[in-house]
Amino acid sequence: MKPTEPTNLSRRAALKWLAGTAAAGAAAPAIAAPNETEPTPGASAVRSPLYDPDYAKPVFPWDKQLSPDELKIIGVLADIILPKDDNGPAASEVGVPEFINEWCSAPYGDNRDDCEVVRGGLGWLNTESFRRHEKRFDELGNAERIAIVDDICDPAKAKPEHKVGAAFFARFRQLCLGGYYTHSSTWKHLGYVGNVTIGGPYPGVPQAIIEKLGLQDVV
Repeated sequence: MKPTEPTNLSRRAALKWLAGTAAAGAAAPAIAAPNETEPTPGASAVRSPLYDPDYAKPVFPWDKQLSPDELKIIGVLADIILPKDDNGPAASEVGVPEFINEWCSAPYGDNRDDCEVVRGGLGWLNTESFRRHEKRFDELGNAERIAIVDDICDPAKAKPEHKVGAAFFARFRQLCLGGYYTHSSTWKHLGYVGNVTIGGPYPGVPQAIIEKLGLQDVV
């Protein structure tokens, strides 16, 4: 048997042959089953790892769980924890209630646990408010609100009848801080100096910071 003779195949002809082969492969399923159609993928209830968001048209894949009344109390309590001052706006002004609603509505284990803590704690606040003043927490005067918060702000010092409220407040405060300090208008409060354009070469870490950290022999 003679060895196969090499074929003089131009680059153009080779590309044309490859394109034809790919087209034939793609058409094979339709030829084999002309009356069948590809099933439509089902809609996912949560964000896929391959999800490519369209920021001009945001999509929220889960329903918000907290009610308007709950969000009102969240706004009042968040502003007690993080009031407006010279360093930044109040928590409600930078969307902390909306952040907590989004967080508590996500269909993941930790988020669901936090949702139970938050909703239960808001219920506890209202119950305590009615017990003391026969009003909802958000209907109280500022001094009345602060008196309740003072009783639950330190779990180690909370009375037995306030332990549930103290456990709620500890987690709620963490959520407030997370939502608040991830907003650009609050970075000044942290002394954050990033996200600033530097003209010319990067100057490096200031010598005073290097000395404060004891890194003179490293840098």
